Formats: sequence, structure tokens, C-alpha cells
Amino acid sequence: MTTALSTAVKGLHLNLDRAGQWLAPLTLRLFIAWEFFESGLEKFNGQNWFEDIQDRFPFPFDHLPATLNWELSMWAELICALAILIGLGTRISAISLIVVTVVATAAVHWPADWSSLSELAQGYAITNKGFGNFKLPAIYLAALVPLVFAGAGKLSVDAWLARFFWKRASR
Repeated sequence: MTTALSTAVKGLHLNLDRAGQWLAPLTLRLFIAWEFFESGLEKFNGQNWFEDIQDRFPFPFDHLPATLNWELSMWAELICALAILIGLGTRISAISLIVVTVVATAAVHWPADWSSLSELAQGYAITNKGFGNFKLPAIYLAALVPLVFAGAGKLSVDAWLARFFWKRASR
């Protein structure tokens, strides 16, 4: 009985591992694409408010014109979101969006002042009640990091290109 149960559990794990190579990265890609494309579209259709926070941008972005920062952020969010959606250039797109997220966290989401870790922890929230609101950027970073290290997964243009070029190279 225990051998049959052990075999069934091992089989389940094997099947979940196989499905995970397709579905886990795809799930992250869909989430990231939706969130960043929505943010980029908001900038595309909105007014540039970066002038108001330009002094809070980290180096080297604090030395660039607010208009350029707006354009860089908007186009990175739009283009990288689409690239991640189809799984093309996933790692470089994820790194680009990590940079955008870190800059946004420093400029907008990090608390202006905090004197203890418990005060800083209050900023791990969605709404800003005077302590920052860096929960969403932290979630985005947590979703982007696996895409950097593991890639787009099997259901992606990156995987198709790798198979195509690997077959050609092995001829």
C-alpha cells in the first residue's frame, strides 16, 4: 500500500514538474505583462508628473530631464511588457522592468522618513498612510526575478528560438 502511494505521489510530482515548466513561467509572464502594460498605457494617455518627483530619482536618473525619464519609463513598460507576454527577450526585458521598479520604489513608494524597522515595515502596504507603499513593487520584483534566472519557460518565443538555433547548430 505504501509503495503504491509513494509511486502515485512521485508520478504526481513528475507531472506537476512537467506542467510547471510550461505554466509557471507563463503565469508570471501574464501577470507582469498585464501590470506593466497597464502602467505604461496610463503614462501614454496621461500627463507627465515626474517633474514633481525628479529630485527623488536615484542616480543617474536624477540627472536626466523629467520628460526623458517619463518616456523611458513609459516605453520600457509598454515594450518590455509585450516582449515578456510573448516570451521574447524575456531576461533582458525583466531586468529592464526591475530597473524601472527600483527607480519607482525609490522615487514614489519608499517612505520619506523612517527611524526603525517597524516604521519601515508599515510601508509594506498597498495604500500610503505616511509610511510609503512598497508592497506592490516588492511583489513585482518577486515575479520578475524568476524570469531573469529561469527564463520565459517552454511556451515562449525564446524557447522556440533556442530549439530552432540548437537544431541548426547540431547539424
